[in-house]
Amino acid sequence: MKSKPIIPWQGGKTRLAKDLLCKFPEHSCYVELFCGGAALFFLREGPARTEVINDLNGELVNLYRVVQNHLEEFVRQFKWCISSRQIFEWEKLKVPDTLTDIQRAARFYYLQQHAFGGKVSGQTFGYATTGRSLNLLRIEESLSAAHLRLNGVYIENLSWDICFDKYDREHTFFYADPPYLDTAGYGVDFPLDQYELLSEKMRTCKGKVMLSINDHFTATLEQQVYDDFGMPDKSAGLDHVGDAGGYPIAKRFPIIIQKVFKRRTIAGFSR
Repeated sequence: MKSKPIIPWQGGKTRLAKDLLCKFPEHSCYVELFCGGAALFFLREGPARTEVINDLNGELVNLYRVVQNHLEEFVRQFKWCISSRQIFEWEKLKVPDTLTDIQRAARFYYLQQHAFGGKVSGQTFGYATTGRSLNLLRIEESLSAAHLRLNGVYIENLSWDICFDKYDREHTFFYADPPYLDTAGYGVDFPLDQYELLSEKMRTCKGKVMLSINDHFTATLEQQVYDDFGMPDKSAGLDHVGDAGGYPIAKRFPIIIQKVFKRRTIAGFSR
């Protein structure tokens, strides 16, 4: 069974995976600096020789480590569990520090699976009228492939810049998908000064980098932070896909910035 992301995640790249993966350069060490739902890691055709998924969210990292090492006991936590708005609210009230690692992982998994929009903070119970709720009795089937995929992978809980410096080599390829500028719901902010530091790391690193950003950057900020990487084509940033009440519905594109060897390229993709 092919592996796939094990939790929904705000800003996840599942829908973009096909377009992004084909642009990956040759590498033997693959590092996701802000892994989140780790869609590209799970959906790529084959593993790199060395792989690292990193995130500052300790609950997320704990979940991946538990699925990697204790899947059977993790699945047992859901033996008598159902999808319920009330259970969702009860789980939110639990204090993670009072739980075992496996209990923490189960709590985080339950909340992410049921949270609207895959949000980490400001979570509300998500529901739909066009599909079925999560079948918690069959999660072992869906997680078995992820358990195998995570085998031999380094799972780090580091600040992105420390992780960058730790693994920067000529044979390393970094995928950076930080929290989008001026966007809530990630559980942590990523202000402009962090984007500036990331752009400096990209300029001076030994390896190769692909960066996803949103379109909240003004032209002035783009010139300030990413000027020597080239400027994106703004005409590719807005795609009219329909009309509602006489007004066009716009689909916005994240901007993809790459440093591959000494060549810088920018391309837009639909989300």
